[in-house]
Amino acid sequence: MDRQTQEHSGTRRRGLRPPNLLYFLLEGPRAMAEASTLLPSLPLLRSVAAGDGHPVLVLPGFTASDDSTRVLREYLRNRGYAVHGWKLGRNMGLPDGVEQRLMARVLDLHQRHGRKLSLVGWSLGGIYARELARLMPDKIRQVITLGSPFGGNARGHHVGWAHRMVFGEDVSPRDYHRLNQLAAPPPVPSTAIFSRSDGIAGWRACIEAETDLTDNIEVRSSHCGLGFNPVVLYAIADRLALAEDGWQPFEPRGLHRLLFG
Repeated sequence: MDRQTQEHSGTRRRGLRPPNLLYFLLEGPRAMAEASTLLPSLPLLRSVAAGDGHPVLVLPGFTASDDSTRVLREYLRNRGYAVHGWKLGRNMGLPDGVEQRLMARVLDLHQRHGRKLSLVGWSLGGIYARELARLMPDKIRQVITLGSPFGGNARGHHVGWAHRMVFGEDVSPRDYHRLNQLAAPPPVPSTAIFSRSDGIAGWRACIEAETDLTDNIEVRSSHCGLGFNPVVLYAIADRLALAEDGWQPFEPRGLHRLLFG
């Protein structure tokens, strides 16, 4: 084993911190509890500025389908966006890679609306969203990820599985550049929404590196509840309401600050 591989392997072992077992076991009950807060949270959700009608593509997580994002899509549609599901069935990974399927979906929506798309991706769907923004930056307005473990080996998270799901092929641990490709921020504004109590994806792998075009929003949520947690929906709508040329970091005001971090 050469020195680079040893360093890479050592970093991965030191930094890899799986989610807390208790959080994992409570994923289901917590998600149900979060869903039950939607109705009483309607005043909060309606307080976000209305959208400008631009297209939004929502991508589901691993093993999930468009059914899992129905609440999120319906909420964003009611806020004034042209919202679309991915229409690729259950997300079991893309054997022929992002380029063959999702790029065609983005191109179709871009041509249909004549405007840039915002991408919202839950878990693995967020990794797809970031790669689409890397491949088609002229057609993507911004990216929002929900508990997406794109962090890569730089943060101690093994991304071999994610690389296979995104690109349809395995990657050698010796290929250091490609192993870290997923962690590099996309060339468009990107917001990572994460939870330290996520029972599926370790939160350290779900945060963006700090740049002028990235932001991280901490919420209190289970992984399975990210798509319908009212605080998460509020943050997503706040980000989407920004002007195309006026992106800025998230900054809740007044009592709303108590809902985050």
